Amino acid sequence: MNQTKILVADEVSDSGLQPLRAADFIVEKRTGLSPDELVQALRDCHGLVVRSETKVTADLMDRLPALRVVGRAGVGVDNIDVPAATARGIVVMNAPDGNTITTAEHTIALLIALARRVPQANSSLKSGHWDRKSFVGVELQGKTLGVVGMGRIGRAVAARARAFGMKILAFDPFLATEQARDLEIELATLADVFAGSDFVTVHTPLTAETRGIIGREAFARMKKGVRVINCARGGLVDEEALYDAIKSGIVAGAALDVFAQEPPAPDHPLLLLDDVIVTPHLGASTAEAQEGVAFTVAEQMRDYLLTGALRGAVNVPSLGTKELGILRPYIDLAEKLGTFQAQLVDSAVREVRLEFAGEIVELNAAPVTRSFLAGLLRDVSARVNAVNAFLIAEERGIHVTTSYFRAGPDFVPSIRTRVLGNNVEQSLAGTIFGLGEQAREGRITEIDGFHIEAKPQGHMLVMRNRDVPGVIGRVGTILGEHGVNIGHFHLGRRERGGEAMAVVEIDAPLENETLDGLRSFPEVIFARQIEL
Repeated sequence: MNQTKILVADEVSDSGLQPLRAADFIVEKRTGLSPDELVQALRDCHGLVVRSETKVTADLMDRLPALRVVGRAGVGVDNIDVPAATARGIVVMNAPDGNTITTAEHTIALLIALARRVPQANSSLKSGHWDRKSFVGVELQGKTLGVVGMGRIGRAVAARARAFGMKILAFDPFLATEQARDLEIELATLADVFAGSDFVTVHTPLTAETRGIIGREAFARMKKGVRVINCARGGLVDEEALYDAIKSGIVAGAALDVFAQEPPAPDHPLLLLDDVIVTPHLGASTAEAQEGVAFTVAEQMRDYLLTGALRGAVNVPSLGTKELGILRPYIDLAEKLGTFQAQLVDSAVREVRLEFAGEIVELNAAPVTRSFLAGLLRDVSARVNAVNAFLIAEERGIHVTTSYFRAGPDFVPSIRTRVLGNNVEQSLAGTIFGLGEQAREGRITEIDGFHIEAKPQGHMLVMRNRDVPGVIGRVGTILGEHGVNIGHFHLGRRERGGEAMAVVEIDAPLENETLDGLRSFPEVIFARQIEL
């Protein structure tokens, strides 16, 4: 009998665990364990299956020398310390696609319930009232559904909404025009989606950029009587702003499956409004989805433990010690370059070109390429990582090419990246400075042909301006007037009196008012905040 042992610590579909049992693994299911009980149960286990309840911390993994793989029967891995697992050689797997259909269907269920006020009418009738006049709804036929985020779930929602005769207005900066046409949707700016929709649903990952993406500014743009749905992540909708928008009459109703804090407090203001429909995070709660995600992660864990095959891993497979020592600074720099460009690009990305030079030419730079793509696509999908970045790029129709150049007598950056969109090309370059593993660090050395040297870290202001006297002083004054302290001010220009580029390292994020002040300065051509 195979002595490989798996502990299932959360409530997971028993039938979905069949691949593990069929491989003669010892599968033990014990849920609701305390941290100490969990350690004892995992002492000699090679694998751990969890959902969202069990917290897999660095401390827990330190006490489990036999643990080789953690499988999350679902999409998110927020309850697993993935960097700690990677450092300890533990593979973390999930089932990223298992919840697509069930979450899309739940979104549609809430869309219909919101339009026809089904929960309110049900409650009224069960309370003994036959009140038809109070629950007059609206038809979906001919209405516009605004979809923020056109990943797999967003696309599934759009396809189902079209069957009801709805027009789809979508925002997704990484969706190409050709793909939108094939999907029979109309691409628009985020502001236009808010302004032109009768219903708005959000399907993006929760990041620093998307937190509160539907907030006061968004509600101010929406037409009166709009209805809002969130089955994605708590925090995407500013709950306080939503409450005020409903009370003021801008929003006619909302349907929420997720909250910023779960479970929400019993006296949460939105729970007290009749115009708000709520469900307790049921987007993935169907028998089919639960069995599907369990089966997927069980198959992946079985294959890894039997053969070493890796599918569905969310952390990068281990590299050799020597190779990792050389590649690590390039991997870190590439991810930062990708994240940097993701915040600069303004059009759908169609092509990515990477050029490598120097010592990296002697190695397989694929992990570096994956790291760049993971940074570039971080806001496209909650499931993007260095392992599946190529797949996400392929799904988005992004063509990726790499080239290797041996450095000549002139300085050549270690990594040069080019992102091409609709008649737009944006370039960024960086290199590694220092000798020895500990001293080597990556820096940005070029932005769109402007030579510059800056550490890619923290809060940064990227600015393009006319190369005339007084610009630096005025920018410093504007930042100072808004209480923003400058750490470093990096400058570059192609020629005297032409255009100049500045990268300003600042100690805190900029408020919109500060950015508006910079952009209103006539000599400033472009100003964008970057956070790394």
